[in-house]
Order: sequence, then structure tokens, then C-alpha cells
Amino acid sequence: MKQGIERIFPTHMRESLAGTPWPQGLEEIRIRVGQPVEFLTAAGARWLTIQDGTCRFPECAGSGYQEHTYRATVQDIAEMLSYISSYSLYAYQEEVRQGYITIEGGHRIGMAGSVALADGRIAGIPHITFLNIRVAHEKKGCAKDVLSCIRHGDSIYNTLILSEPGGGKTTLLRDCIRLLSEGDAGRAGMRVCVVDERSELAACHLGIPQNDLGPRTDVLDGCGKPEGMQLLLRAMSPQVLAVDELGSETDFLAVEQAVYAGSKVLGTVHAGSVKELAEKPYLSCWVERQLFQRYIVIERGRDGARHMGVYGARMERLC
Repeated sequence: MKQGIERIFPTHMRESLAGTPWPQGLEEIRIRVGQPVEFLTAAGARWLTIQDGTCRFPECAGSGYQEHTYRATVQDIAEMLSYISSYSLYAYQEEVRQGYITIEGGHRIGMAGSVALADGRIAGIPHITFLNIRVAHEKKGCAKDVLSCIRHGDSIYNTLILSEPGGGKTTLLRDCIRLLSEGDAGRAGMRVCVVDERSELAACHLGIPQNDLGPRTDVLDGCGKPEGMQLLLRAMSPQVLAVDELGSETDFLAVEQAVYAGSKVLGTVHAGSVKELAEKPYLSCWVERQLFQRYIVIERGRDGARHMGVYGARMERLC
């Protein structure tokens, strides 16, 4: 993981970082022009310092800056964008317009800065001055404790995984896909089809998944969720259709069509609680109609540890 992300840093930083262990439990790296480079973990944040060519992570972000705290430059971000895009940023115009590029390994690079508008909509980000590297984690086995709660005979219940941004939805979804595809506890593996719009689940490189999603999983990479779900339903006869980060009205309509077509749906949604889910305009209809029978809620404690709870169609706590 370290090597995969390290290669997109500017050469002078890469050489300094090479012999330095990164903070444990790294989740994000924030790079802002003129500001300290921030490494975020579940336990807190660390500033990057460089002294005599050596990188260190000596202090918590909240305790003030040290003398040798490294501040990112415009040149640093320009060089990083060249490495992120393999020197062809123009080829990623659509991804940039949406605010991110996913690199090999499934790490997603969020972008911000000065935008260009066309007809009132974002047409691009010509001056990118902020980067957020979201570190992808493949945590095999993290879904074992909840899998029995979403199983239904030889199939599964329609299931939504909920958490706040960065709460671990994608990591849990990825492991659920792998375990369902492999089969467990005497149950045969299932045909799982994945719409991987942002390349975060399978981390495909040239169409080949870099993450382990199991032996019976088919992936449609880089495709919008509504179109992707329809294509997979027509072409691949999924028993389970997996999608990450449902959000738009068209996403929800496509999910309903998939359910009515006989496929089980396993997806994720941004929501900090079941109550918040029921308050979202489109999702409240699903809750009322009990379209989904299982909701997995991931919450983060004050110590940064994540805790999972499983709820039924009537929002009753199951496990």
C-alpha cells in the first residue's frame, strides 16, 4: 500500500519517505498548497516534517506546527497530478470534473481548487490546489461477523450498509462480496455482479481486479450505476448485484428495477444512523415499503474504533 501511494509523491518527497514508516492505520493524506501535509489515522492526525532529508511524523495536528513542518507547493501538486494521470491529465477530464481519480490499488484522489463552469455546472477544475488521498484497505474477514445476519437460506436479504463518509462502508462491502462469492459454512458461492463506478471495490487495472472479490464475481468498471445495473441484469444474470455509494434518484430507481427483476441488492449509502436514513427523501420510501430487509450501520467511537449493528426491515436491532 505504501509503495503504491508513494510513487505519486514528488520525487524529493518520495526519496525522503522511502525509509520512513507511515503512521499506523492511515486513512487519508491531505495536501493543500501552502499548508502542512496531513496524514490522518483513526486515532488522530500527524503533520509531515522533513529535516536533513528525513521524514518524520512527530506530533499531533492539534498541538501546533513544528519548525520543520513541510508545506506543499504548487509545484508539488502539479508534479503529483502528472504521476496520478500518467502525464495525461487531459485524458481524465470526466473524472476531474467529478472531483476524483482512482489509481491502481483502489486509492481515490479527491481534488478541489478553482473550477470552470459551463451552463451553471462544473466543467472542470483547471487550477487544482487541494488533494485528498483516500487510502484503500482490503481487510479480509471483516464481514464475517455480519454475514450470517444477512443470509437468507441459499440467498441473502436485500441489504444496505450505512455509515458517515470514511466510515468503512466500501471496505465492508468489498469483503461481503468476496465471502458471498466464495461461499461459506456449507453454502455454495453466489454469482455476484459489481458496478464499480469509481474503481474502489475491485481496483481494476486494464480491466483486471487488483482486489480479491471472489471466484464468482463479475465486475463492470468505471460505469455509472443506473446504466451498469441494467447492463449486468441483461448480460450476466446476477444472484447478487453490488453497488457502492447510492445517492441519486436514478440510482434508487435502478435499484428498484433490479429488485423487481429478481436480483438481490447489496449496497452502501451515506448515513450516520438508521434514523438519518429514514429522513432522506428517496430512501424513506424504501424504509416504508420494506424494500430492504437488512441495514448494517457502522459507527465510529471516540477512540476511532468502528462498531457494527444490524437492523431488520422494521428498524429493529438484530445483532
